[in-house]
Amino acid sequence: MLNKFINSLYYIKKRDYKSLFFMSDCVVKRNKKLEGIREILSNNILWVNKKGEVMAGYTRYSDELIDEIKSRNDIVDVVSQYVVLKRQGRNYFGLCPFHNEKSPSFAVSPDRQFFHCFGCGVGGNVFHFIMKVENVSFVEAVQILAQRAGIELPTLSSSSEDEERTKLKNEIYKLNLDAAQFYHQNLYKPTSKTAQAYIKKRQLGNNTLKSFLIGYAGTNNELLAYLKSKGYSEKLMLLSCLIGKSKEGHLYDKFRNRIMFPIQDVRNRVIAFGGRNIVQKEKYDPFDPKYLNSPENIVYSKGRNLFGLNVAKRSATNGMLKRILIVEGYMDAISLYQRGITNVVASLGTALTDNQGRLLRRNAEQVILGYDADEPGQKAIMRGINILKSMGVDARVLQISGAKDPDEYVLKYGPDRFRKCMDNAISSVEFKAKVAKKDLNLDNVNDKIKFLNEIAKILSEVENTMEREVYIDKLSKDYNISKEAIYSEVDKLTYKNNPKTKVLERRTKEIVKPQIPVSSIKVDPKTLRREKMLIYLLINYPRESFERIHNIVKLDYIKDEKNKKIISKLYEKLEENLNTENVLDWFTDEDLINYISEILAYDFEITDTNKAIEDVEKDYLKEVKIARRNEIIKELENREISSEEKVKLENELNNVIIDLARMK
Repeated sequence: MLNKFINSLYYIKKRDYKSLFFMSDCVVKRNKKLEGIREILSNNILWVNKKGEVMAGYTRYSDELIDEIKSRNDIVDVVSQYVVLKRQGRNYFGLCPFHNEKSPSFAVSPDRQFFHCFGCGVGGNVFHFIMKVENVSFVEAVQILAQRAGIELPTLSSSSEDEERTKLKNEIYKLNLDAAQFYHQNLYKPTSKTAQAYIKKRQLGNNTLKSFLIGYAGTNNELLAYLKSKGYSEKLMLLSCLIGKSKEGHLYDKFRNRIMFPIQDVRNRVIAFGGRNIVQKEKYDPFDPKYLNSPENIVYSKGRNLFGLNVAKRSATNGMLKRILIVEGYMDAISLYQRGITNVVASLGTALTDNQGRLLRRNAEQVILGYDADEPGQKAIMRGINILKSMGVDARVLQISGAKDPDEYVLKYGPDRFRKCMDNAISSVEFKAKVAKKDLNLDNVNDKIKFLNEIAKILSEVENTMEREVYIDKLSKDYNISKEAIYSEVDKLTYKNNPKTKVLERRTKEIVKPQIPVSSIKVDPKTLRREKMLIYLLINYPRESFERIHNIVKLDYIKDEKNKKIISKLYEKLEENLNTENVLDWFTDEDLINYISEILAYDFEITDTNKAIEDVEKDYLKEVKIARRNEIIKELENREISSEEKVKLENELNNVIIDLARMK
């Protein structure tokens, strides 16, 4: 019977061993005698829906595995790959990656292993952070962090909404890979002469074609026929955005007669495609543009990925590149790679995004921006260096002459000369100064003053004093401006003629002071603070506070509904003697997770734990006494009560009043 029972189980939550489901009759049996089979059940979990029906095929990673992954991914280390953090007391602070801000309000706690932004209210543990910053599901976040920690994951089958989405994405990754391989093989066929001529013209070797899985989409619906033969459904083909559907209901290949560039993420999954038209046209055709790209879909977000990063990382040491060159287009990156510049990626659109900036920060020590020399390219560089500098990245700008873009330059002058250009890439400060000088004549007094004011603004943004000194010295020599004049203007902007006051001002503004979280429901501030203090004590000092508080503070006494939900869950879990280290795992509501992280991040200034718990006890006991006093007074106003009952109530009222007086 036991074996039959074990085999019938899909998944049993570690903390819910009391609720076991016998598949034979689908009746819930609560049996504490089964505690002995904990070890057998630890990696097999059963889930049910709200009706108590077993959700067959729903498997999740075990709690032990989740805890192991979390313990091997310190949140400070993980967040540091995306955000520049500076220690302030017990916590770390930085600029929030989820909203734009100038003063750091994003806090990370190494002690409690959670993060919280006091600006936008987002918070959680290391899994929540990866889910938010990478825009992935919980399962995908687990997989990312497991890979980072070198932990091998078991195969996961699924049927919940979260897992269904993951399953669908995996199916599209597979379809995309099949399509990429189909296009790639198609490029070598005798019928692909036009495509082969283009490849020859661009001087792309076989190794490059294979590294990037470059292919060719024919003129007919060849991919459609191939995907059908592989058994892919119409729904999946349409979701991949490789196949379209006409008004008449006919399916067709979206990419036709194009050189195909599969776009892969850092995990080598094919997420999208870019296709270049190989038919020369005199005029631009909006219905058949030179480049056609996959639209954003369930697996593809162009602002979160970089073309060629998976290929560039193959030459990385310990997962990190010394430097990365970022260019505009697929062919720029591919052409450079063909000529030995392998540490190159392309942005999927000219303007760098915050997410792409974080991706670069995680994978390279230095980023060189090599966008085109035209106006859109120069604007993209300016935006890019601002994004990268805000993330603490060593951002530099490629300087080339005699060619309109890196692709043309490397073809014209060769890879060695191009590498020298990379070695001599200028800093963001030098680039901004160069842009400021454009259209100005420094022999003209007014233009020179204007230029001096501009470079003073640029230099005032450099926080490191030594770095600023170096730039002042260099710009002074490059543009023949006295260092004293530059210092004078920079000091005006940086210190406002009062260095001590400015430094003090800057330090006080560095960190947004945490405010106690405000509830959406109207409850008086004093009560709210007390309820949040109660939550804080139960999480941070569970052993000391739970036994003393839960018998006094009933859930009916909690005024705020959000606080009531949290305290109810805490009571339930602490009753089971569970460790509050994983408290955020007990909640699935994102709003509650953010709210709890905010409470945990707030400094209640507790110096004596016993005194803090005692104060909460007294506050609630006092409230109970006041409530009872008011009830008695109401009852005494009732003329229908007997004399004996009246005397009894008056004696009780007297005792309550005495107790309240003592509490004061």
